[in-house]
Amino acid sequence: MITHHLSDRLLMAYSAGNLPEAFNLVIASHIALCDECRARLASFDAIGGAMLEQMPETGQALPDSALAATLARIKTTPVAAKPAPRPAQSRVLPEPLASYVGGDIDAIRWRGIGGGVRQAILPTSKAATARMLFIPAGKAVPDHGHNGLEMTLVLQGAFADATARFGRGDIEIADEDLDHQPIAEPGEDCICLAVTDAPLKFRALLPRLAQPFLRI
Repeated sequence: MITHHLSDRLLMAYSAGNLPEAFNLVIASHIALCDECRARLASFDAIGGAMLEQMPETGQALPDSALAATLARIKTTPVAAKPAPRPAQSRVLPEPLASYVGGDIDAIRWRGIGGGVRQAILPTSKAATARMLFIPAGKAVPDHGHNGLEMTLVLQGAFADATARFGRGDIEIADEDLDHQPIAEPGEDCICLAVTDAPLKFRALLPRLAQPFLRI
């Protein structure tokens, strides 16, 4: 059961297209798992659509040939073959995250960052950074604070910090007011999608020294 959801402010910004690519990715991935947030997003989309319909038309009309030219270009564009998807019940990564990774968790190219924790940085725009995190069961990530916004979506297992427990589908939203040390629950390795728009603030010396090389 998902108990930690997106705020109305974030859902409205996502609906309006006002967020960096990395934040769009984590929100879309949460929505794929969360019926409640998906329904709330549909409401915001409907409100935005109604507002657009009431706005006066501006700009120049496209020529009559524009539609035909677009359809012709689509028809001649080769479509890459896609591998057969795994059965939904066996997948860890929801769409669109699976498309960014190129498959499920077995397609992720992990890089160790210390203490058994691994990461894989995903290609997104430079406005924010998206990374997959692998935290071994019972292990912790270094204690840290935040210089901006961090959103963490749990995809497998669970972790807990001083604020709450977060399981599959839950999303933790952290800002400059939160210092924490997430610890993976025993029994199952924890896999997360974490997105940040500013470097983290580590207390310990070693994580601070490694920070420029690990892009965290």
